Amino acid sequence: MAVSEELQKDLEEVKILLEKATMKKIRDALTAEKSKIETETKNKMQQKPQKKDHLDNDKPAAVVAPIITRYSVKISNYGWDQSDNFVKIYITLTGAHQVPHDNVQVHFTERSFDLLVKSLNGKNYSMIVNNLLKPISVEGSSKKVKTDTVLILCKKKVENTQWDYLTQVEKECKEKEKPSYDTETAPSEGLMNVLKKIYEDGDDDMKRTINKTWMESREKQAKGDPEF
Repeated sequence: MAVSEELQKDLEEVKILLEKATMKKIRDALTAEKSKIETETKNKMQQKPQKKDHLDNDKPAAVVAPIITRYSVKISNYGWDQSDNFVKIYITLTGAHQVPHDNVQVHFTERSFDLLVKSLNGKNYSMIVNNLLKPISVEGSSKKVKTDTVLILCKKKVENTQWDYLTQVEKECKEKEKPSYDTETAPSEGLMNVLKKIYEDGDDDMKRTINKTWMESREKQAKGDPEF
């Protein structure tokens, strides 16, 4: 006899006893037993379709392609030069010519460009250059991929102009390194300005050396001797 049939038979017997019972204590016990049998019968009935689900779970799982995580490398080494019409940026990347054409992407704006080379030797390479020294033509700019090299061609918006630097930031950094004296002043005044700046920034030894040199120079001038 199946388990469900036995439970159903037990349930009918409990119902008959429950109809005949008069004492509250006995009725409570039979009512609890009745609920227990009904719950167990319900659980058994629910287990039947689960067998099919179990069989379905035995089917081979669909094959999911593994997710490949590639490291990103920022490009910091490059060279550049220019012609009358273009500023040319050279980036050396071994094997760049072997990746699909669409894997080398360059986006231009009037004052910037960014390069992305995907899936090169298991890595992604990127380079972003902002604040170009002068505006470029977005439509006229392009890229070329050569053996182990990516060439970026920035079309000058104003042709036949000379770029002294690639970016505005580079220009500002270089200008800060220049001496602060006015180049239009007399050489002696310019030298004095340089010595003054060195004196102000120098330590005690440097200041003593400058003072000594200054005193010796003044003594020579008083004697009429040339300084050099």
